Amino acid sequence: MDLMSLTAVELGKKIKQGEVTVIDATKACLERIKKLEGDYNCFVTVDEEGALKQAEEIQKKIDNGELAGPLAGVPVAIKDNMCIEGMLTTCSSHILDNFIPTYTAEAVLKLKEAGAVIIGKTNMDEFAMGSTTETSYFGATKNPWDVNKVPGGSSGGSAAAVAAEEVPYALGSDTGGSIRQPAAFCGVTGIKPTYGRVSRYGLIAYGSSLDQIGPIAKDVTDCATILEVICQHDDKDSTSYCEAADDFTSALVDDVKGMKIGIPRDYFAEGIDEDVKNNVLAAAKKLEEKGAVVEEFDLGMVEYAIPAYYIIASAEASSNLERFDGVKYGYRTAEYRDLHNMYKKTRSEGFGAEVKRRIMLGSFVLSSGYYDAYYVKALQTKALIKKAFDEAFAKYDVILGPVAPTTALTIGESLQDPIKMYLGDIYTVSVNLAGLPGISLPCGYDKDGMPVGMQLLGQTFDEKSIIKAAYAFECTREYKRPDALTERGL
Repeated sequence: MDLMSLTAVELGKKIKQGEVTVIDATKACLERIKKLEGDYNCFVTVDEEGALKQAEEIQKKIDNGELAGPLAGVPVAIKDNMCIEGMLTTCSSHILDNFIPTYTAEAVLKLKEAGAVIIGKTNMDEFAMGSTTETSYFGATKNPWDVNKVPGGSSGGSAAAVAAEEVPYALGSDTGGSIRQPAAFCGVTGIKPTYGRVSRYGLIAYGSSLDQIGPIAKDVTDCATILEVICQHDDKDSTSYCEAADDFTSALVDDVKGMKIGIPRDYFAEGIDEDVKNNVLAAAKKLEEKGAVVEEFDLGMVEYAIPAYYIIASAEASSNLERFDGVKYGYRTAEYRDLHNMYKKTRSEGFGAEVKRRIMLGSFVLSSGYYDAYYVKALQTKALIKKAFDEAFAKYDVILGPVAPTTALTIGESLQDPIKMYLGDIYTVSVNLAGLPGISLPCGYDKDGMPVGMQLLGQTFDEKSIIKAAYAFECTREYKRPDALTERGL
């Protein structure tokens, strides 16, 4: 039996039925990682000893009847911006390459309580700033569909690890599309929940008003199951929704009759690849054939989403990253003259180019004389974008569109042109600005065989509608694994 070809829920069932032990599942993951890591570079840290120890403890609890949930005993990978007590947590940055937290992120804690085995920490764009997982201090992650392509970002390590079947599922974080876009590029499924659904406690912040933790897995069933575990109210996070828990798996029904689905015309204007456009519209047609009412409409405000997002995110980043100064924790420069010089040299040596670029942009828009001209206007634009979505959701249950204008880019392409990388987020950032839930799932392939992703967006706290629509579409096609894995006999 090839354990790594199973979904998280399928593996959980086999563990529960006694067909497979937790130790078997954990060893299968670790062996797979050893075999493939040289090709894909999905992980920053692999905790082999800790994972096997967890596996033994969890197996005992399952045998004693203490753990009976669908994810009990199933291994998971965690994006390297979520703290885990005693485990290196770097945000893929030199400035945190020796940081070991003394506490665990709430979302990770919920998974551990459900019996998940933490395999390790996945590679990412440094401090989640990037769309390709190339800005990592530990080197770029490669796309399992084609090692010459990026896996997307910033949760590229998590998405690539799931696509390469190194782990059944992973956690990522989404500030402007960082779960949905890598899921699309790697041919897997990812959910960005409503802002406030999942506790941000223990998530090292990039943009505090935009960040949200979510699952990346092979299918919609896995994502809904994982959401039920991690979506719980947390007093430690002041933005946590007081009624966060929900029965998301009840939405896994193949029935979209009468569901109203809106397709924004603005998403299919200039700049989108023909293969992406055709596959996404074909997916909409399949939902229509299943009884959904599909209409085109004008969303508006689309062209303002990118500038508003990058102003707000960079402003919050410049504030959040102020704490990394070489004094309390993390990297400190070896030689310095005085305190000010130590700050300057530590930050110059510790941060990468993209992080420095965004800190400088954020500091600029918050500075005297520019605050009103840029930051305040960006906040006003954010409110208008939310209003445009509210008006759309007065008519539609779900909004359907592409995740990105292209499929996975060639490695090195966007690093030479940061603006091109920023514009690649055009369909995803407005969802974070409005605090909405979104799901990305594969809907076809381009002429080169690379996966195309579509996203379904819902009204605030209405994850069930997007899960229902996504599941109905998923029932029309089978999950496909990268050909490279089959060619290698894996």
